[in-house]
Amino acid sequence: MNYLIVTNNPAVTASKANMVFVEGSAAETLITVRDLVHEGYELISHPLAASLRMLFSPFRSVILGKKLAKVDDVSAVIIEDSISKHQRHMEFRKPDSAHDEDYKMMDLILLKAALDESPNLW
Repeated sequence: MNYLIVTNNPAVTASKANMVFVEGSAAETLITVRDLVHEGYELISHPLAASLRMLFSPFRSVILGKKLAKVDDVSAVIIEDSISKHQRHMEFRKPDSAHDEDYKMMDLILLKAALDESPNLW
C-alpha cells in the first residue's frame, strides 16, 4: 500500500480502497489524520482545502503516504497548524450542512484531482 485516504465523505468510500472512514465531522477527520501522522504517516495532500468556502464543508478527505520509521516533522507541523486554523474559522461559523451533496461531490472531485497529480502513488 502506497497511500491511505482518511475521509468522512461517504461518496469517497464507494470508489476507493486503502481508506480510513471517520464517522464524524471534518474536524474529527483532521484529528484522525493528526493521530496517523504521529504514528509515522506522511501527508500527501494538504489537510485544508484551498478555498475559504470549502473550509466550511462538513466533509474532508486527506491522502497520507507511506508509514515512516519516525514522525515526519513537516507533516506534523502542517496537520497541527491545519487543525488550529480549522478550529479558529469554525468558531464563528457553523458547517454548511444545507449543501451536503454539493460538498460531498466537491470533496470527491478534489480528491480525484490530487490522486491524478500523484501517479507514483499507485
